[in-house]
Amino acid sequence: MGALTPFPAALSLQAFPDSGRPGMRARGFTIVELVIVLAIAALVLAMTLPMVNRYIDRGKVSQAVSDLAEMSKVIRDYEKTHGILPDSLSTVGYEGRADPWGYAYQFFNLRTSHGNGQARQDKILRPLNSDFDLYSVGPDGVTLPSLSKPESRDDIVRARDGAFVGPAAEFDPM
Repeated sequence: MGALTPFPAALSLQAFPDSGRPGMRARGFTIVELVIVLAIAALVLAMTLPMVNRYIDRGKVSQAVSDLAEMSKVIRDYEKTHGILPDSLSTVGYEGRADPWGYAYQFFNLRTSHGNGQARQDKILRPLNSDFDLYSVGPDGVTLPSLSKPESRDDIVRARDGAFVGPAAEFDPM
């Protein structure tokens, strides 16, 4: 075993600038290649964003339906215990509870005409319920008493005394 000798200068790594050597080109992406990649990414995003938004919207509707079913059960239990319906959601512990769109849930006791909501009607102006109305004003935050009005079509409603809980458009199709 001999002593280590220094690496020969002829074999050492050197930096070769590309600019002075014919036939050599700098490696990288051109503007055209970058624009094509960005255009493809934008196209994919434009195609998937509506699907993601629909999925999120369906989730919010499902959450509102679940909330209304739960609240309806608690109101029914209150009625069984106390013999009367509450006059507001705060009586049963739901004061200030908001739907998935950030609007307060609406409640109206049809027997005493108390609550923060209003009596609701189907398209031929029959009451939706005989005991109480409980609903969400939906994503637009606007509602009218009749479900046939465009402002009410996106509401999430309780109808037929709790036999139906869901979007107004599904309960009372046009």
